[in-house]
This record gives sequence, C-alpha cells and structure tokens, in this order.
Amino acid sequence: MTPAPLSPSYEPERQSRRILGPIFGLACLVATSTGVVVLSILLGAVVAAVIRGSQGGSVLGTLGHLLTSMQSSTPESAGFRAGVVGSLWLLGLVAAFSIPVGIGAAVFLEEYVSAGRIRRIIQLNIANLAGVPSIVYGILGLALFVRAFGYKNLAFGPTLWAGGLTLGLLILPVIVIATQEALRTVPNSLRQAAMALGASRWQVVRDHVLPSALPGILTGVILALSRAIGETAPLLMVGAAGSILRLPKGPSSRYTALPVEIYNYAKEPDPKYQAVAAGGILLLLALLLTMNATAIVIRNRYARSSRG
Repeated sequence: MTPAPLSPSYEPERQSRRILGPIFGLACLVATSTGVVVLSILLGAVVAAVIRGSQGGSVLGTLGHLLTSMQSSTPESAGFRAGVVGSLWLLGLVAAFSIPVGIGAAVFLEEYVSAGRIRRIIQLNIANLAGVPSIVYGILGLALFVRAFGYKNLAFGPTLWAGGLTLGLLILPVIVIATQEALRTVPNSLRQAAMALGASRWQVVRDHVLPSALPGILTGVILALSRAIGETAPLLMVGAAGSILRLPKGPSSRYTALPVEIYNYAKEPDPKYQAVAAGGILLLLALLLTMNATAIVIRNRYARSSRG
C-alpha cells in the first residue's frame, strides 16, 4: 500500500535544517562554554586570592587554619570556626523542620487531594512562594520569629531558632515542588496493583510510592538545603551576629553563619581580609560539594535498590 503524500506544511525543509541545525548546536555549545568559563574564572580568582594570602604556605594548611580559628581583629589569626559551627546548627534545624513538612505536604497534595480548584489554588501559591526573594523571608522571619509581632513571651529573639525556621520557610516551597515532581514519576499502575491486593492508601504511599520516588526526593531536598546554607540576606535580617567569639551551645544561643562571616570579612578595608574571605568561600564550596556528593551516593543507592 502506497503511503499518502505528506502535506506541504509538513514537508522537510532540508536546506534550512542543514543550516539551522549546526547553528543551534553552536549556540548551545557557546551557552555551555560561557557558564563553564565564567565559573572557572571566578573559582580561579578565589583560589589565587587564597594562595596570595597563604604567604608561601599550602592552601590546605591555610584552609585548616581558617576552619579552626575564631574571628579576630587581625587577618593573620582570623578564621571561620564560629561560622562553620553556626551553619551546621542551622542546617540541622532547617532539615528537621522543612524535610518532614515539605514531603508531607507534597504527599498530601499528590496522593490525597483530588484535582480541582482548591488544589490549583494551593499549587499556584506554592509556585509563587518559590519565587519570592529571600530578603522577604528575612523580613517575615524578623516579624514572626524574632519579634513574634510584639508578643515577647513567644519571641525567639536573634537565636538559632529564628534563623533555622526562617531558612526552613525559605526552602519549603522548593522541597514541596521537587517532591511532587518525584511522586509524579511513579506510575499509577504501581498504586493500582497495590490497592488491588488490599493495601490501604497509606500502605501504598509508605511501601511503594515513597521508596520509588525517594531518589528524586533526596535530590530536591539536598538542592534546597544547599540553597539555605548559602543564604546571607535572611540571616542578616533575623539577627545573625556579625562578630561572635563563642560557639553556640544550643538552638537558643546567639550565632553567626559562614556566609555572614564571609560578607563581613569581604567588606573590610584591609586587603589582607580579602584572602580570608576567599578562604571562607572555598570552605563554603567544600561544604556544598560534600552535601551534593552525599546526595548522589544516597540517590544512586536507593535507585539500585528500587530496581531490585
């Protein structure tokens, strides 16, 4: 049987395809190369600043000194120990608050709420919250957690509680959206098969849906936590200390964070502080890369186990 001829509007334009195809590929290559080159230049400038500040010593030795030293009025003895400890405290509080709330909200919206106007309104607001500037969350945290709208008995003050909850609100929409996308990748046939065998909706979600979507959920969670650990503006709004010489002992302690200390050192007029700030940037990058590597390992392990 002879196939029907193609409509003129669908006939392949070979000449334009031969021209536009390589042009599009070249444009994609230029875009990718631009990002890689700019990132390499920035990273090279930071490493060069650390090398200049090490004064003949090794870069690892300089980073080790910065990691174990407290803030100081002299650049030779300045470090980021208080900021690193404060950032780890914040990371733990943010994870404890945002991960269960975000994943729970996403599971409820995807598995329990039927499609309709209410769900569309909730989804629209979550998407809008994900695009709100971080400084707005800082203002919200200042009013809600630090001052409690004037109710002093309910206010946390400028403590780790306020910083952790503010950053938790900041990344909560990101976790919800990422978890929803991961849940949507689970085929409905898996849910239907489990229900056909007599499983309840909660058993289906707990034993089948969440394990299958876990690699994607973990990826979204780690990316969200990476954003939180690098934020500066919200922490400045909720009272992160610019200079602190004591390590926090609990969530009710005053604190500082690594990005805040980097900001404070970078604005010092003494050029020697620029090397200190550059070292703090490398420490922050090392922390972010460690988190991302951990996420990749966990994701791959769960992906292998889900495939059987």
